[in-house]
Amino acid sequence: MPLDDASNELFMDRLEHSAPLFEGPPPQRKEISARHHHHRRRPWVVRHKAATVLLVLLALIAGTGIGLVLFIRSLLGGIEHLGDPFAGLGSRPPYATGAAGQPVTFLVLGSDSRIDSKDPSQWEVGAQRTDTIMVMQISGDRKRVNVMSIPRDSWVTIPANDVVDHDSRAKINAAYSWGGPTLLIRTVENVTGIHIDHFAIANFESFKTLTDELGGVDITLTQPLDLTGRQDAASSDNVLAPGAHRLTGEQALVYARERYTLPDGDFGRIKRQQNWMRSILKAAVDGGTLTDPVKLAGLVETVTKTVAVDDALTTSAMIDLASSMTGIRSSNVNFFQAPVQGISTSADGQSIVLLDAVTLAEVSRAFQTDSISQYVAEHPDKLNVLGGVVN
Repeated sequence: MPLDDASNELFMDRLEHSAPLFEGPPPQRKEISARHHHHRRRPWVVRHKAATVLLVLLALIAGTGIGLVLFIRSLLGGIEHLGDPFAGLGSRPPYATGAAGQPVTFLVLGSDSRIDSKDPSQWEVGAQRTDTIMVMQISGDRKRVNVMSIPRDSWVTIPANDVVDHDSRAKINAAYSWGGPTLLIRTVENVTGIHIDHFAIANFESFKTLTDELGGVDITLTQPLDLTGRQDAASSDNVLAPGAHRLTGEQALVYARERYTLPDGDFGRIKRQQNWMRSILKAAVDGGTLTDPVKLAGLVETVTKTVAVDDALTTSAMIDLASSMTGIRSSNVNFFQAPVQGISTSADGQSIVLLDAVTLAEVSRAFQTDSISQYVAEHPDKLNVLGGVVN
C-alpha cells in the first residue's frame, strides 16, 4: 500500500511517538513483563530493531503484534480477538517461573487452508483441523525464544467434548475440530504438562504474502523442488534444482507443503515450515523493512488480515512484552520438535505419531523451570532441532 509524501511524514511522526501511547498495566490474568520506558532519541522501531523484527514474525506464528506493529494495526482496524479460550479450563499445570522473571508461553496454530484465521466465527464443530501446532515460550530474561512443534498426527487423549462425550484417543489436531481453541489448549496442557498463557492462530497464506512483501526468502534446497506442487520432480517441467535460491511466497509455500518426497515425511515438513519462518526473520532483519514506511505498512497490513489472538493479549501487554525484549537476536530463537518414539498405526487404521512420554516429561520440566534453552543445547538429538541444513 504505497504512501504519498504527506502520509510518509505522518507515518514517521507516529513512529516516533507510538510507544508511549500504549503504556499501561499488564493484563490482570498474568504479569508478563517490566514497564515500558519511553525514549526520545530515535524511533522505537529503530532502537528495538531486532526485537521488532522477531515479534513481527511472532505476530504471524504467535499473534504477538508488538509495539509499532500494534500501533499500525490499530490504524488499520486492529487485530482480531478470539475471546477468552481459557475460561472454564479447570485444573491446569502451574505457571512457569524463572529466576529473572516469568516466561510467557503461547499455543500457536497454523492452518494450511485458505480459511481466514482472523474471523473466529468461521470455526465450526468438525469443520477444521490444524496443520501446525506449536508451543512457543519467551524466556523470563527476554533473551531467548523456543518454539516446539507438535506433530499434527500425535496420538493423544482428548478430553470429553460435544462431539465425543468421553475421553478418547485421537490425533491431536482433532481437538481443535471437536472443541475449538479451549479443547485444544486443554489437550496440549494435559499431554505436555506445560501451562499455556496465550493462544493465537494464523495461516500459511499469510506467510506467502509476507515473503513477497520482503522480496523473497533465501533457502538452500537439498533436493529438486517441483514447483507445480505435485511433488513429482522427476516428471515435472517446472523444477528448482538443488542449491541456494531466493524463493517467492508461492515457491516457499510449495516448499513448506512438501512431505511425500522427504526422507522423514511429515517430520521433514515440520522442519521446512520452521526453516521458512527462520528465513522470513532473517529477510526482515537484512532487508531494511523496518526503516522503510512503505515496506513496513505492507508487512503490517498482511499481519492484520491473518492473525487472531486471545483477549488477554491486550495492547498494553503486547507493548510491555516487546519493550522487554531488546536483547533478542535471531540466533537466540530455537526451533525443535516434541520428542517422539516413532510412527505407528491406530486400531482403526490411521497413521499416527507416538510421542516419547519420558522425554516429553523432561521437556515439560525445562519449560516450567525456564531452562528449555539449556535443555535444547544439551539434548539436540532428542528433539530434532532445526539445524543449518534442511532436507
